[in-house]
Amino acid sequence: MNQTSWTYAENYVDEDEVLAAARARADEVGVSAIGSGGGAALRFLTAVLEARAVVEIGTGTGVSGLWMLRGMRPDGVLTTVDVEAEHQRLARETFKEGGIPVQRVRTIAGSALDVLPRLTDGHYDLVFADGDKREYAAYLAEAMRLLRPGGVVAFDNALWHDKVADPSQRDEQTVAIRDLVQQVAETEGLVPALLPVGDGLLVAKKVWFPAAD
Repeated sequence: MNQTSWTYAENYVDEDEVLAAARARADEVGVSAIGSGGGAALRFLTAVLEARAVVEIGTGTGVSGLWMLRGMRPDGVLTTVDVEAEHQRLARETFKEGGIPVQRVRTIAGSALDVLPRLTDGHYDLVFADGDKREYAAYLAEAMRLLRPGGVVAFDNALWHDKVADPSQRDEQTVAIRDLVQQVAETEGLVPALLPVGDGLLVAKKVWFPAAD
């Protein structure tokens, strides 16, 4: 895909003023928000799943969260986790500006690997990860437990600035993402796809959960 086609696809679904304001907040606090193409893909996934319960790892300023909420069922609840409480405060502003009722969002400040084990097994339709890239493999393990059969796990930055496809790139974050991409492809019970939207969106449907040996 050439740059012109990529840009056309990335901007295919317009963002409104609320999302633009959320992106401006992200820039102010140094958060890298998901691109518009990735956001549209997340909204599509939550709509197809008719998602009622979603977990987000990495709240940021609410860009990805608002995209997902707009695709979820009207009674759907987003549980979003971030180590930065200030980012979550900004995200709540985004959700308010987007007309999202407060009862539809549960923000939890803390480390994802401390919070996720406290969430309910098999309860969620989608788990979206955009947190610490070095922890992506651990997020996958938690997602396999949290998702219902037929649920979807998604990881942003799966191409990581074009580094993942280049075997000469061996920094810690790139290696962690590259290993995750391979692990998802090889995991029984997952149907994966690597979408070239934004910085790469790795998605996989949980078909069944392999029995323990």
